[in-house]
Amino acid sequence: MRKYVIIGAQGSGKGTQSLLLARDLDLVHIGVGDIFRWHVQNHTKLGAQVRRAMAAGELVGDDLVEGVVRDRLHQHDWNYGFIIDGFPRSRRQAEFFLEGYDIDGVIHLDLPDEEVRRRVLARRLCSECGMDYNLIADRPDQEGRCDVCGGELVTRADDTEEAVAERLRLYREKTAPILELFGRKEYVVTVDARPDADTVQRTLREKLGLPAPR
Repeated sequence: MRKYVIIGAQGSGKGTQSLLLARDLDLVHIGVGDIFRWHVQNHTKLGAQVRRAMAAGELVGDDLVEGVVRDRLHQHDWNYGFIIDGFPRSRRQAEFFLEGYDIDGVIHLDLPDEEVRRRVLARRLCSECGMDYNLIADRPDQEGRCDVCGGELVTRADDTEEAVAERLRLYREKTAPILELFGRKEYVVTVDARPDADTVQRTLREKLGLPAPR
């Protein structure tokens, strides 16, 4: 069983790299941001709390995040392990996680702030089915329309210049203590997230001592 955490700023490719690794190693991909977006799109009580934080460019509170992660991991559907992205985002969350779970590695996707802004501001989300697009590398066939369902593509609530700047500030401020904590246990591998997705995947596997992609 393998258990990994992947950490990186918005737009660093956490979801893409997680899915590539999960598909090849039969891991369950747990995207905390995806869980929150589901609640926002379905107008749940939790979703309303998340929406307020996202719109202000703030991080969701520790208690809320820890509760969501605990509930998800208690489903125990990860027979061969999991890779979790979007968590932890604070030292407290990292300590909470280490108290309950042994992990095999922490993948740190390192991306300069200017590249984060470029990638994030090009993201779009289908207002109907939730399909993700990035106008840099994954443009829809019809401008502004989802290839899957034809729904309108919109900018996420947290993908404004102001919100991205605030989230970057918070990310840099809170990520350093997390990496320091995990680094003491020699869990962390840092990977340059600027190259294409396949190159990043090969590099992180080499650093984790995993077999090359099939």
